[in-house]
Amino acid sequence: MKILVIEDEIELLIAISNYLGRENYVCELAESYQKAAHKLSTYEYDVILLDISLPDGNGLDLLKLIRKFQQKSGVIIISAKNSLDDKVHGLDLGADDYMTKPFQLPELNSRIKAVLRRHHFDGASVISFNEISVDTNSRTVTVKEKEIILTPKEYDLLLFFLINRNRVLTRETIAEHLWSDQIEMAGSLDFIYTHLNNLRKKIKIAGGADYIKTIYGTGYKLS
Repeated sequence: MKILVIEDEIELLIAISNYLGRENYVCELAESYQKAAHKLSTYEYDVILLDISLPDGNGLDLLKLIRKFQQKSGVIIISAKNSLDDKVHGLDLGADDYMTKPFQLPELNSRIKAVLRRHHFDGASVISFNEISVDTNSRTVTVKEKEIILTPKEYDLLLFFLINRNRVLTRETIAEHLWSDQIEMAGSLDFIYTHLNNLRKKIKIAGGADYIKTIYGTGYKLS
């Protein structure tokens, strides 16, 4: 799951990023309105953490951009303001949740999981596809009720395919989702095949079918 954190307090920005990184989220950071606007128009995110008060713009104006470019993204406003008007305005503009600073990072993580369930999993914490089952709370995967051990990237790759089942995903789309804007530093996308091949093998060894198909010259599709 990929998260964009928009926050001008650098210490809080880093603290959120480090915590969510330990929880196996891919995080991108933006400490200003302009940087956030650029990322929102360039990349896709599962959840966006949005500070209202930014040094060069209003976070609520960014929320309008988010709903233009990131219609599938969940949005949690994080703000030092505890104004009822700000909360109502933010929720009316399309935010999913509103947290007032200071807050505990484990609570933020719980709010993120709740937003992800609503946006991608129809409110459920377990995703099932034929004999494959993924528990998004414990990050465990079972095939025919037998748990298989995946690396963090293999887990994220499987979850990305399940969320986008029957949709062709290019290697570039997969790489950008799993590695964020750091992918620009990579010289080749061949590592995508390595992770994908390992995932397929583990599912097959556990008795599952290979539902991830190669679409020649385009990418991959789970169907």
